[in-house]
Amino acid sequence: MKRLVLICLLTLTQVLHPGAAQAAGEPATFATPPPVPDGPLSAPLSEALGHVVAASQSQADWDARDTAMFDALAASGDPRLGWVLVDMMRFTWRPEFRATLAQTTERLLNLTPATAFKRAVFTDHLIAWDVPSYPGYLAHKRAIYTTYLPGLDQLLVPGDIAWRMVSSGGVNIDARPFGAPAAPCDCIPAIDRPQVTLAPAATWLEDDAVVFGISVGGAHRAYPRRIMEVREMVNDTLGGRDLGIPYCTLCGAAQAYYTDQMPPGFSRPVLRTSGLLIRSNKVMYDINTSSVFDTFRGRAVTGPLAEAGVRLDPVTVITTTWGAWKAAHPDTTVLVEADALGRDYNLRNTRDADGPIFPIGDVDPRLGVQDDVLGVIAPSGQPVAFVRAPAMAALRSGAGVEAEGIRLSLDAGGIKAVGPDGADLGSHQAFWFAWSQFYPETLVWPAP
Repeated sequence: MKRLVLICLLTLTQVLHPGAAQAAGEPATFATPPPVPDGPLSAPLSEALGHVVAASQSQADWDARDTAMFDALAASGDPRLGWVLVDMMRFTWRPEFRATLAQTTERLLNLTPATAFKRAVFTDHLIAWDVPSYPGYLAHKRAIYTTYLPGLDQLLVPGDIAWRMVSSGGVNIDARPFGAPAAPCDCIPAIDRPQVTLAPAATWLEDDAVVFGISVGGAHRAYPRRIMEVREMVNDTLGGRDLGIPYCTLCGAAQAYYTDQMPPGFSRPVLRTSGLLIRSNKVMYDINTSSVFDTFRGRAVTGPLAEAGVRLDPVTVITTTWGAWKAAHPDTTVLVEADALGRDYNLRNTRDADGPIFPIGDVDPRLGVQDDVLGVIAPSGQPVAFVRAPAMAALRSGAGVEAEGIRLSLDAGGIKAVGPDGADLGSHQAFWFAWSQFYPETLVWPAP
């Protein structure tokens, strides 16, 4: 029963938070950052925190001693504790416990959000202030998360990832073995070895439907957005190459990576959705090694693949329409309708239409939060964000679009990027907030 209540609460809390007002391009404003102490927590503070974390796992009734422990946290003035407090708020199912956590966090951070969604406001501030975690934080987070989300034990381990910024997206981990059917699974089930048809057989797909087109080794395949919004991850083989294709609905980003040619001793990583988010970007992992990846940059950040220095090479993803894609590539294949599992979310134009629904902190004000950009890494290593609308207009008028040795061209109704030698640079589309937070040093075309 507790698990059912938890899932319901997590679903209900996936609503717009105050940061969504940034969608119009207005930068968020944050209070003055508090001072952050260094070093470990004091013994009394560590004891109080451990007591509260244990209470969050059972959420039993508490007594005067528990109240004193909350008071100790609030009075500490150490904003680093805010991270574990919002972690506990993510899973609390008792109104009294949630209220106490919120009141404690308000006192600790000197914030009093005028909204029911206080956790999101607290988290936005912690991210924007760049508050670090305290020594021992990950052990507390792991205890909390694994109490309510079984299967995360192997993922929540030390690595090159800011675990304090990772939160639950409200769904369970996809821990199915490679090739397993989608059901039963109370997760977001990836597709392995998808069924495909040739274009003439895809009568279910309207010409104006958005697809993500990928071309490898002379072979072309369309991944309909309708399917990707439901499944969010595909492990495929195209043109003789293995691919991992994550789609983060929250970031408006369909990406593709080569998953073959691994270091000696490693098999092809099988990518899955962890159910976790970092700054509103999905956290993917390899089911074979339990290695966690930075989805946006394709880099392993924990586990054996991180130790081996694995960084997946990107493949260009063309965001276009089915009509334009099949006209340019009449021999294309396309995923079958059954892979949508009978669902049609259209999240881009519904749930995500008004801005990010999970905390992201502050946003680079050069563009609107959800402006579509084509993200590319130049041959020099410099990230560049091409604003899609003016780039498309310029290319359609016959003008050139170039920056940092990158040249854009029209491709099947979408845009691709190549280097000075014509080599494909592995570009993809995303919302500005996502690209800029993972590549804060990015250049923007046209210059704001």
